[in-house]
This record gives sequence, C-alpha cells and structure tokens, in this order.
Amino acid sequence: MGVSLCALNHNDLKKEIDIMQRLNGKVAVITGGSSGIGLATAKRFIAEGAKVAITGRNQQTLDAAVRELGVSALAIQGDVSSLRDLERIYATVASKLGKVDALVVNAGVYILGSLADFTEEQFDKVSDINFKGAFFSVQKALPVLNDGASIVLVSSTVNGKGFPNHAAYSATKAAVRSLARSFSADLLGRKIRVNALTPGPIDTPVFDTVTSSADEAKAMAAAMGEFTPVKRLGAPEEIAAAAAYLASDESAFMLGAEILLDGGLRDM
Repeated sequence: MGVSLCALNHNDLKKEIDIMQRLNGKVAVITGGSSGIGLATAKRFIAEGAKVAITGRNQQTLDAAVRELGVSALAIQGDVSSLRDLERIYATVASKLGKVDALVVNAGVYILGSLADFTEEQFDKVSDINFKGAFFSVQKALPVLNDGASIVLVSSTVNGKGFPNHAAYSATKAAVRSLARSFSADLLGRKIRVNALTPGPIDTPVFDTVTSSADEAKAMAAAMGEFTPVKRLGAPEEIAAAAAYLASDESAFMLGAEILLDGGLRDM
C-alpha cells in the first residue's frame, strides 16, 4: 500500500496489517471498474487482499486498467444493460475465480440536459445503464454470490436533491438508492447485505463526457468543487475506502442503508 513498514510503530503496523487483510481471500466483482471510482475501488480491494474482476464496455480501457492492477485482477468486457453480457460475465467470473463475496455495482453514465430538450435516446441510455443495469447486475449475480455476500450499489448525492439539467440522471440514482432497501429485504434469507454508496462530485474523467473540450471539463470540475461546502472535489480513493468498508465484515450490521460522501453538498 505504499507504506514503509520500518516507519510504522507497533500499533500503526498492526492497523496496517489488519486493513490489508480485511478482504483477504474474498472475490469481488466491480462493474464499471476500468476508470474513476471503479478503478480506485479495484485497487483498494486488491490492496486489502481480494481477487477482483472488473467490467467495462471498452476493451482498451480494461486492458490498461489490468496493467495497473496486476495479477489479482481479471477484466471482462461487457455492457451491463445487456442481460446476455451479464450472464457471460458472471459465468466467466465463476469459472476463473469462483463464488463472489462482494459485488460493487458502479457502472453508470452521466447524461445531462434540460427537461425541454432531453431526448428519448438520452433517456433510454441513462435508464438502461444506470437503473436497468443496476437491477440486473444484481439479479444475474445471484447464482454466483456466496450466502452472506455484500452488494454495494453506487448512487449519487443527486438522489435526494434537485439540480437543473439532472432530472433523468437523478431519477436513476434515486432508483438505485431504493433498490438497496428492496434488494436487502429480498435477500435476507441468504444473509446478503445490500447498501448504497452515495458520492458527490468526484475527481474522475466523468467531466470529459459532458463537455466539449479539456478546458471546459477542467472548468466544470473546478466549479463543482467550489459548489461543495468543503470547496473541493472528492477523490476516487475516498469513495473506494468506503466501498471496502461496505464489502468487509466490519459493516455486518449495516443493511439497506446509505453512506453519503459528498462534501456536505446535500445537507448543508
């Protein structure tokens, strides 16, 4: 984890070892794991001892991610809005890594537009990936999930607050938050926990997807950071740390709940 053991005192060393072993021996799947929050989460899980399968739609991006992640990572190309792709993804995970202990449903698209101008094509895309994709990413995983597994659904702070040009995106993320409750009730018999992880604006390539130039993306990121009470964007690693907690046994008493990490944006 980039820490010199000789620089740690005994208590710090014990804490570091405990963190590194928290996911030891576990198998995790992270959808949308080739960049941003998903990639940071994969790095954190591997650092804590897990074997990780990441998914994404772009094979080149997946290949680059695996080069970063190393031998504990498996990359599987696929689209979460395709049920056939999901079935193939989980079959591949089961054959290569075995049963799954943690599933992070992170794949999503960020599509903005005014209510008056939002198109049916935009609506279908954001719904198919963010909502349908989340729903069936869990359903199709059920045969390969261990009893007692942890599922983390990545939502967004806009699930509970209105912002201009975010209507469709916000609705899909509110649906994801709702799924954490309903899925938890459905899966109680298998002791599978489902929780929502809810970031605010995070420093990822997402700003490039809704702007037309690097300068516009940089300006949007700066503005979003200033909009938060803490006056900065969150780091992907901060979200990854929360995902690791939810995937671990330390969060065993947490069910159908939400961790909100948005720099105070929603509640201040």
